[in-house]
Amino acid sequence: MSDDEQQPIIIRRKKGGHGSHHSGSWKVAFADFMTAMMAFFLVMWLVGQSDHVKMSVAGYFRDPGKYQKMGKSGVLKGSDAVMQTNEPRTSMIKQPSKDESSSSKKESDQLNLIARNIMEELEKQKEFQRLKKNIKLQMTSEGLRIILNESEDAPAFFEQGSAKLLQKSAIILVTIAKELGHLTNHIVVEGHTDRSGSNIGEYTNWELSADRANAARQLMEVSGLYEGQIREVRGFADRFLMIAGNPDDARNRRVSLVVLYQAREQMYDQIEVGEDIMSQI
Repeated sequence: MSDDEQQPIIIRRKKGGHGSHHSGSWKVAFADFMTAMMAFFLVMWLVGQSDHVKMSVAGYFRDPGKYQKMGKSGVLKGSDAVMQTNEPRTSMIKQPSKDESSSSKKESDQLNLIARNIMEELEKQKEFQRLKKNIKLQMTSEGLRIILNESEDAPAFFEQGSAKLLQKSAIILVTIAKELGHLTNHIVVEGHTDRSGSNIGEYTNWELSADRANAARQLMEVSGLYEGQIREVRGFADRFLMIAGNPDDARNRRVSLVVLYQAREQMYDQIEVGEDIMSQI
């Protein structure tokens, strides 16, 4: 027998084929796809949630350690509270209706109507003709903003460098208060000054701006606003100029009345309660 006939037959099997479909590489790709889809649906779910839910989720990502320490918590009705405190939690405003979009539109129309009523009532006042250029009504993201600013040539609402209201100009605030008193919306009173004046010593622009806002509050509360309608009085000194290009412009000296949207006002009520650091010492 020849050498070729005695040589053993070797069979080589080709790797791959049908068996290659059972490798694990496709599982990694599928897992990445499912993760991306889950993230997408979570984002779509979050977009459709209320502001309370969005703020709760944002609070978790800002400080997840606090949530883990407190245990399970939820942002939906029936779940545990996001923030735990022994003090009773109260709301200072009426909760918005379920249909927030229609409610906001209705509230915006109401504030626009009040703005027109204010202008009509002011037109009846003789002093308004002198102060017409010093009064502005604006619709902003916070609500209706009424600006009463000073003039360069002569004082409009307050005595120069003082928080004393001019008696002849007080009728403007009285008229505004009577109209705003018909609303359930709360009001913030802001005081502003220009860059001039002394910021050194006992009485600075901080005190002047706060005192002027407080003087406006006192007059309006006895002239038509209901008790508790004003929720804040702020003094900003010269930190928020209306005429930023000219810090000494007299129009920077102003008092602003902000009639808050109820939906916007909720942001002021949602105060985060943190841990007492002093109790850990």
